Amino acid sequence: MSSILSRALHRPRAVGPLWAATAAAIALAVLTPLAALAWTALGAGTAHWSHLMAHVLPGAAARTATLLAGVGLLTAVVGTGCAWLVTRADFPGRRVLQWALLLPLTVPTYIAAYSYVDLLHPIGPFQSLLRTLLGFDSPRQFRLPDARSTPGAVLVLSAVLYPYVYLSMRAMFSTQPARLMEAARLLGEGPWGAFRRVALPMARPALAVGVGLVLLEVLNDVGASEFLGVTTLTTTIYTTWVTRSDFGAAAQIACAMLALVALLVTLERQGRRHRRSSHLRAMRPAPRQTLRGARAWLATTAAALPVLIGFVLPAGHLAVLAWKRAVEGYGLSAEVLSGATHSALLALAVTAIAVAAGLVVAWAGRSTGAAGASGGRAWWLGSAALGYAIPGTVLAIGLLPPALALDGWIAGALGLPGLPLMSLGVVLVAAGVMRFIALPIGGIEAGLSRIPVPLEQVARSLGESPLGTLRRVHLPLLRPALTTSALLVFIDVMKELPASLLLRPANVETLPTLLYAEAARGSYEHGALAALLIVGVGLPAVLLLSREPIASAGSVVPEPPDGRATPSPDTELSRAGDGPSAPFIPMKEAT
Repeated sequence: MSSILSRALHRPRAVGPLWAATAAAIALAVLTPLAALAWTALGAGTAHWSHLMAHVLPGAAARTATLLAGVGLLTAVVGTGCAWLVTRADFPGRRVLQWALLLPLTVPTYIAAYSYVDLLHPIGPFQSLLRTLLGFDSPRQFRLPDARSTPGAVLVLSAVLYPYVYLSMRAMFSTQPARLMEAARLLGEGPWGAFRRVALPMARPALAVGVGLVLLEVLNDVGASEFLGVTTLTTTIYTTWVTRSDFGAAAQIACAMLALVALLVTLERQGRRHRRSSHLRAMRPAPRQTLRGARAWLATTAAALPVLIGFVLPAGHLAVLAWKRAVEGYGLSAEVLSGATHSALLALAVTAIAVAAGLVVAWAGRSTGAAGASGGRAWWLGSAALGYAIPGTVLAIGLLPPALALDGWIAGALGLPGLPLMSLGVVLVAAGVMRFIALPIGGIEAGLSRIPVPLEQVARSLGESPLGTLRRVHLPLLRPALTTSALLVFIDVMKELPASLLLRPANVETLPTLLYAEAARGSYEHGALAALLIVGVGLPAVLLLSREPIASAGSVVPEPPDGRATPSPDTELSRAGDGPSAPFIPMKEAT
């Protein structure tokens, strides 16, 4: 009886039917593009498949797999190595490099591609300087391999995506107990053996999460792959729709790509399966080894190199180009101001709606009564967050048919000309909300888990309504989680390119689409200021992440609703705060 009473006292009260119905409606809205995509693909018939299978899919799938394997392997090595270095060694500049290693998160993949193609051009600054040092006069005598290639794409994408792995692995290495490493050393293992046989296996869940996020970002990329001359499944979808005007074939390729996304999510979950740690905060972390002499400066160089390649060179190149344009009299043009205004308005609208919808979904799913008799998560928690795992191009193709149908019905009912929802940007805002609602859901859900249930029960016993309890008790305590989620959604939307390219209103440019258009015309330097603004917007997220000694890695997508989620050690750490007001830092920066 006492155990039943204790569980009742520490169980949140079930939400009302209106909350549950609203959360379910939000989840169904996120699932609608997937259903529409499948319907469109089936309606296109099978005539396309013979051509697609013979001439399109094999090459695009092979290049996509090569790109995923190369970027996944390289980011795993760089991210894990840097995380181990800053958590287990003390060397000159470690404190600065610990947060500076996050700076490449501010550089979207397409901006990195544009910058490095310009930097590594045969007559660009890098190769010109190299030829001068080697005594060559022209590119005919000496030139590096073309950056527009699959190896070039692997290097460029890895340079700006490794922080996903670094952040999750740093969180894991920072909390691994010292006694396990000491036991390994006492049993005769050297430093490398202890890392390989003890530290790395324990960190496998965090590695799976980080690499999974990297691979989803690679699949979402359009601008970098297209500019670097790598035909992936994503760029094939875009060109099939936009260039060949074959929407049915694009939908069929998108369905094939969804199968690849499902495979990646399955592999990520498999990597975290049966790996659960607890009470890590109570254990003594392993001490850092102080390096001296050549070893110390070698460690500094190794940790600084990713920052140099992933942030300093591309951002510095943008700053030089923007300065040259300003000197020539082409500073902050009306076109750039218009793009910045459209991007900011879009980001504000998506942020406000996504955070509000995420609050509804997380609040409705917090009660065990809402989760079902099995005690698992409410089904809408997983369904509403699925959009984060779907590439923006695929989401746009799935969203367009129902959006056009609704647009036509509204125009006919109100007697309006054209497509009002598309023209006003409502469809683009909806796509952004579906894509990024996972961020506030994860942040708010973790924040709610830190709020003691008796606080709610005391408020309810004093006559406060459920809505009043949320407003007067939970929202003040959720302010850090809400602020962090809003900031990350805003930054992600400011940098988002694929959905903006396909769903933006006519004659409306955002900063990413403006930069994409300049690069397509071969005048990338004209968009340098727009690119620099995009990079600058991402800096607050890096500063926010760097304030936390341990950031949450979370998961690529939430666990399915038919059973309890098995959290990774990083997820457990994110929920083990010191109080209800401790901020939650979700592990995400959409490129």
